[in-house]
Amino acid sequence: MELRNIAIIAHVDHGKTTLVDALLNQSEEFKAKTGAPKELIMDSNELERERGITIFSKNASIKYRDIKINIVDTPGHADFGGEVERIMRMVDGVLLLVDAKEGPMPQTKFVLRKAIQAGHKIIVVINKIDKPNARPEWVLNATYDLFFELGASEAQIEFPVIYASAVSGKAGLNSDLNAMRNIEPIFQTIVKYIPAPVVNDAQPLQMLTVNLAYDNYKGKIAIGRIYAGVLRKGMVVSHINRAGEIKRAELSAVMLFDGLNRVEAREAHSGDIAAVAGISDISIGETIADLKNPVALPIIQIDEPTIKMTFAVNTSPFRGKEGQYTTSRNVKERLEREIETDVALAVAPAASSDHWIVAGRGELHLAILIEKMRREGFELEVSKPEVIFKEKDGRKMEPMELISIEVPEKYSGTVIEMMGKRSAVMKDMRADAENVYMDFVAPTRGLIGSRGSFLTNTKGTVIINSIFLGYEEYKGEILAETHGSIVSTETGVSNNFGL
Repeated sequence: MELRNIAIIAHVDHGKTTLVDALLNQSEEFKAKTGAPKELIMDSNELERERGITIFSKNASIKYRDIKINIVDTPGHADFGGEVERIMRMVDGVLLLVDAKEGPMPQTKFVLRKAIQAGHKIIVVINKIDKPNARPEWVLNATYDLFFELGASEAQIEFPVIYASAVSGKAGLNSDLNAMRNIEPIFQTIVKYIPAPVVNDAQPLQMLTVNLAYDNYKGKIAIGRIYAGVLRKGMVVSHINRAGEIKRAELSAVMLFDGLNRVEAREAHSGDIAAVAGISDISIGETIADLKNPVALPIIQIDEPTIKMTFAVNTSPFRGKEGQYTTSRNVKERLEREIETDVALAVAPAASSDHWIVAGRGELHLAILIEKMRREGFELEVSKPEVIFKEKDGRKMEPMELISIEVPEKYSGTVIEMMGKRSAVMKDMRADAENVYMDFVAPTRGLIGSRGSFLTNTKGTVIINSIFLGYEEYKGEILAETHGSIVSTETGVSNNFGL
């Protein structure tokens, strides 16, 4: 059976998960098994459903005619960019989704840069073509400009374009929504344009671990792409860790993806995406190799964290009333477990034995971890987020972000004033009939905790997107906003307005 391995990448909320659901629902095999279509099958995590965003990259496979298409749905938020970076090693091409009204946004730039650097073929899908103010021609031109800006090769710039309304399950090669019937044009373009993986079954085994899962019966499951050789159940292999140490291991199970499920198989061939059990201490980025001829694949390089917080055990008078895991050992083990699967997270011991410094990509990255731990029954104290400074040639350096803001014209002055107080520099400003669009470059530390202030001062109308740009020289002091606070002496309900 022929194979195609693709990732779906886009800015947050441009419709990646909805498109994957449409592809799954319209695959004949899936319809035969499940009957009626379902919504957002891929966002199965409780937090993902609540927040309406993808947090963890996920695998699925679809059979189209005689071709198996492995699809990886990736997060669109910049804070979960670590998931996107490693997925690029698993696939041979990408579907880049762009909103038919908004066009390329900051995270579009980030994910597209990763795909271009990996040398992948790219299919552009202009999604949400059914929006009332859709402007597909402008969006396509802006996408071409972005490809040129990021240094795409000539082959990458000659990308095919598909217009789609993922929520309606329709796509076409032109922007006429009435002429669209189903999602078939996307399947056809994937098969025609994305190259099949190279098959090296006769070579010594090499598989790169790109993701991890856990099963109550099988234990830790390593998910990755087989670059060479064949995996078989019961096979004895070499496990090469990040330090280059080689350990012997036996595979207790080999699984392939079938729709959304992992299905046990006797063997898995090179070029395919597979999952294996039996290696309890494997981590992301490590290689499963041939026993007699173990050769490691290049380790996945991930961008460094930019924000840190201190986590500590709960020392308040109400300790033990809400959660069941309250000791330093509980918290330490949980954080160690998290860094096994989240490669963009870093954990280091602090000065005190029951404190840890946890570093991540952004506020949302760390907020999701805190909320996961709270729901699992952990009690902990956390400090306010701080940026991670660096020193270069004796100069203090700090992380900078590109911020794209969309706001009604009457609030544009308010936003410009607020950004000025945060040492931001305006790079671009444009307007349409309703809104003003502004791009700023600002220090990350000036943006921490500011989203609420922007929403309050614009009556909830502002839309803010940001992406990490890099480190620049320290921009000087930024005056902190002063807010009142409530100090609780007992359990109760608090209000977010003055009493």
